[in-house]
Amino acid sequence: MAVRGAGSVVVGGGVGGNDGGEKVEEIARMLREINSRATLSDDAVRVLNRHNERDVLVKAIEEDISAGDWEPALILVRELADRCGYRVDAEEYRKRIERARSETVDREVHEALGEFERLLEERRWDVAMADAARIARLWPESPRAMGLRERVEHARAACRAELEREFLVAAKDGRAERALEVLKEFDFYLTPEEAAPYQELVRGLVTRARENLGAEFKLAVQDRNWKRASEVGERVIAEFPNTRMAAEIREVIDEIRERGRG
Repeated sequence: MAVRGAGSVVVGGGVGGNDGGEKVEEIARMLREINSRATLSDDAVRVLNRHNERDVLVKAIEEDISAGDWEPALILVRELADRCGYRVDAEEYRKRIERARSETVDREVHEALGEFERLLEERRWDVAMADAARIARLWPESPRAMGLRERVEHARAACRAELEREFLVAAKDGRAERALEVLKEFDFYLTPEEAAPYQELVRGLVTRARENLGAEFKLAVQDRNWKRASEVGERVIAEFPNTRMAAEIREVIDEIRERGRG
């Protein structure tokens, strides 16, 4: 009688007997599920765990691929194959990672080489050499990142040879001003020992350039081309300040400037 009373309270007691019955049925269902899980074999539990681990690994692999974290992604791929046994899936992910990494590296190296080429065009050899070393460190496995230091050395040597030839040809042709203009850049490539053989030639060019400017100044004055005379006179003063010619021009340059403005 006591048992029957207790059951009637659970099933039908309180307000709304149907709600009580539904609760009992839900409890019973949960108990059956718990009992079912409890009776699973160890192999079945491992299978369930393996599926769960796969889902976690796949999510982490996808996140690493999106972030470009290739090495962590490959470590997780090995886990997917060796620990969980999904070797086919792991191989597909490995191919995908290698393809994405290759495309990313190609794009990054292409952008870096664009900057490197610009430095070569601007003849900024020291900066280009440092950039070549940086590219080699960042992408050591890229064939396009190899041999960049040698390219800088070759480009610098070629530029030096080009400037030397242009300087010598201008000097030979009697174009003293052009030769001296080229010499300003060529001089950066020469050590004192390398520059020594050119000293006599340079002295002759300087003398000729000064004489040419002096002659041009006198002609401009004779032609009453005061603007041109002013320009040439100022060049003589700036480029040959300690010469007698410069001293003479200083005495008349103010008057020539005034006439040039008129």
